[in-house]
This record gives sequence, structure tokens and C-alpha cells, in this order.
Amino acid sequence: MDRRSFLKTLGFLAPVVVFFGKIPKLLWSGKLEKGTKNFWQNGGFTQPSVDISGYEKGIIKARIDNEWHDFNIRSASKDFIEWNTTKRIEFLEHIKTGQMPGFGGPHSGAVATYGLGRLDSEFTLNNAIKGIGLAPKDENIDTAIKRLRDTYESSMKEKMDVLTSFYENPDFIDWRKQTSLELYATPDFETHTFLNIMDNPIATLVFLDIPSIELRTIARIVHPDDKNALPSEKKLLEFVNLAHSYMHGEFPRLYPLLLFYIIEEFDNTPGRKRGIRTVPERPKE
Repeated sequence: MDRRSFLKTLGFLAPVVVFFGKIPKLLWSGKLEKGTKNFWQNGGFTQPSVDISGYEKGIIKARIDNEWHDFNIRSASKDFIEWNTTKRIEFLEHIKTGQMPGFGGPHSGAVATYGLGRLDSEFTLNNAIKGIGLAPKDENIDTAIKRLRDTYESSMKEKMDVLTSFYENPDFIDWRKQTSLELYATPDFETHTFLNIMDNPIATLVFLDIPSIELRTIARIVHPDDKNALPSEKKLLEFVNLAHSYMHGEFPRLYPLLLFYIIEEFDNTPGRKRGIRTVPERPKE
């Protein structure tokens, strides 16, 4: 596929993604695609299982298996940062040159959750592949939003250069976080991920690549109308939605933010560390 055909295909896929995003509600939503608890009020929700009041001190409180715990929010390792930025820049270079990027790497994360479950299954354990993004530091979010808005109508090549500039400056990024969007959960159709995180906000992220690094996180889900969200979370919700449209075209609404605060990191690379904790550093024996 040449560059022109690739970019044309990418533009064509945007409305297709929007259309298929409506299919669960149109075809399959029913009494079984819901949890045993109702989290919705007037079309919105507030996550009851996370307390973010200690954020400025680097603390997040979460109710795990019905018990509240305090967790230290930590930065990912240097190895993770180097791998993540290198692969993301390669991904963007492929798009610039008209090559179809691969499905592995830091953009495609396997998100594992458990907890509440849904009426259509005996299991609460769930794993879903999600598009994973990075978060600018709190003090950089406004700058990042402005750059995306100023170049929103630019060519795909120029857009890729803008995103590359973010990744080329690791200090621009808050490496305590990973981001995504909850595209499909509605009052009529609740995803397994949504239900688990709302009730039991523990999640692990693994990426299809070598090195194989696992992030163990507390997962936040922030609705656009959530009045309890931190100002930085609301800005991050705007940024991630904008970045999503920046790549795929305009979408009909703002989607809830999935925000993964990193608590632990493990290096699961075969033949190297094979499951040794790297964040916080493994205690010396």
C-alpha cells in the first residue's frame, strides 16, 4: 500500500469506527450486558472506588476487594520509558511513509481487570486490548492541547511530527500514568472493563513486544461530567479525546477517560528478568 492509499484508508476508517462503536447498542444491548450494580445517574457516573484527594502527595486510595488501601504512585522505569518512546516514534514514522504500522508495541495494551462482572458471565476476570496513550505532565497539558488544536487541520505528516515532538522529550510526559478511553460503556451497554474498574479499580497492562514489561495500576475512570475529578484529570480527558480525534477524525462526543496510575512494574522478558519487580526497585537480598 502506497502512502496516499494508506492515508486515504486511515481517513475512511474514522466514520467506520464511529459506526461500529454504535453496534453494541443497536444490536446486542439488553438485560444481560449490565452489572449487578447501577453506577449511572442522569447519563453520567462518578467512580466510587477511588479517592484521589492525596494526589498532590503522590498517594491514591482505592477500594480493592471491598477494603480501602493507600498506594504510592510511581514512575515507570528508564527501560520502559526508552522502549515506549522509541517504539512510538517508529510507529509514527511508519504512518508518515505510508507503511501500515504493526499491532504490537506500546499503543496496544492488554488490560486485565476483575471484580464485579456482568450478568452474561460466571466470570469477573476480563482482558481487553485497548489503545494506550501517554499523559503530558500536569503543567504541560495546556501546551499539548493548544498544539493539537493549532495543527488539527494540518497534513498527516505534520501531525505525526507534532506527536513525535512530544515523545522526543521524555520530560514532557508524566511517566506515572498511562491513558485510554472507554468508548463503549453506556447505561444500556456496560463493558466488562467498565464494571470491573468502577467496583474494583485494580488493573494490569501488558504489551505485545520484547522487552515484556507489566504495569500494575490503580485505574481511574472519569466521566466528562464528573464534578469530583481533579482539574488535571479533566484537562487530561480533553487531551486524550482530542488526540483520539487528531488521529482518527471527529467523534460525536467526549468519551470517559481511562487513567492508569502506576503502582508497580515487572519485567517479564523471557531470558532476562522473567518476572522481577523493577518499580519500586526489588529489595536487595
